[in-house]
Amino acid sequence: MKIAILSIGDELLTGEVTDTNASHIADRLYDCGARVFRHITVPDDEEAIVQALGDLALVSDAVIVTGGLGPTPDDYTAQAAARAAGVELELSQTALDHLAAFEKRIAKPLHPANRRQALVPKGCRLIPNPLGTACGFVVAIGSAELFFLPGVPFEMERMLAETVLPELAKRLPAPWRRITLKVFGIPEAAISERLDGAIPEGGGVELAYCVKYPEIHVILRAAAKDEAPLREGAAEVRQRLARFLFAEGADTMDDVLARLFRESGLTLALAESCTGGLIAARITAVAGSSAYFLEGNVTYSNAAKSRMLQVPPGLIEGHGAVSAEVARAMAQGAREAAGSDLALSVTGIAGPDGGTEDKPVGTVYIALADGGTCRVERCNFQGDRTRVRAITCFTALNMLREYLLIRHGAAVPD
Repeated sequence: MKIAILSIGDELLTGEVTDTNASHIADRLYDCGARVFRHITVPDDEEAIVQALGDLALVSDAVIVTGGLGPTPDDYTAQAAARAAGVELELSQTALDHLAAFEKRIAKPLHPANRRQALVPKGCRLIPNPLGTACGFVVAIGSAELFFLPGVPFEMERMLAETVLPELAKRLPAPWRRITLKVFGIPEAAISERLDGAIPEGGGVELAYCVKYPEIHVILRAAAKDEAPLREGAAEVRQRLARFLFAEGADTMDDVLARLFRESGLTLALAESCTGGLIAARITAVAGSSAYFLEGNVTYSNAAKSRMLQVPPGLIEGHGAVSAEVARAMAQGAREAAGSDLALSVTGIAGPDGGTEDKPVGTVYIALADGGTCRVERCNFQGDRTRVRAITCFTALNMLREYLLIRHGAAVPD
């Protein structure tokens, strides 16, 4: 079955908004047994939309369209769909009832312009929208079915899952199987070298790489009939990448850490400088983190490091705020202040300014203190301020993960 995606919106072509919808649709379709064979993005222009709909309908069995169903004058999708299908727009009573129900649910009157969202191609099938004002709809152009969804991601995702995918699944072959192994701390080229020969050719298993900075995902895919070779291939990849493998499937670093903390019964405090609270934000993003996370200190200034963490001013003057000595003192001070089992600290130069010859931009110290020891690592990261802060956060979390694994008695492979 040939399925295409059409994304509509000026903001997608100017770079103001990233098209996460197309990625989500392709990902979910793959799980259902289909691969997107074409993806087109067009502006908020009626003629461009009509042309794209006609072109895709000629070569596709189904097209999933997102965007342009809003209440403003630059939302042309419904009228373009009607033109491409050779029908008129009509005011749908069902869509009007949906708007009325939405208005009642939020206990606030909608703008009169929202009534425009009840204008849909005559004879179409509506797609319920449980979260927003715009119903989706399905029209036929030639032998192709076109599914129109709002561009708002959380609305689109719900409608895709509840209506579109179940309809398409009736006509799709057996779903593909996929195993995603998430690794960190090794370059993509080195991963490829380690995995050379891991997957036998002709066995029905595909191997792919996806960089989601700072993670790298190693993805194994196979048809349902090749599930056994898929499992065998994944076992081989796990063994070859064991030192760097931190999660699988939908699990994140945050999820893995949460499980390890719950299992260990240990508590944690943080002292962050260059990351400005990013580590605390990730840890507390997981429900139930209050069971092990006690507090976080964002000690950005030298004075804050001394006042809140009891870092001696002389230590900062003698070694600099970005140093192993200060990172160690921050971790120990955070642990003592919170009364936690563990404390993690980070201090570094995220840039773009502040670097020196001895400590260039990207220099970061990470310290992890427990009751008896304090491990400190110096890291030299590359990239702009955003990337340095992101990889600092991830490296610190990974240090915690490795510590908890060892504490649990699990060997961390070389």
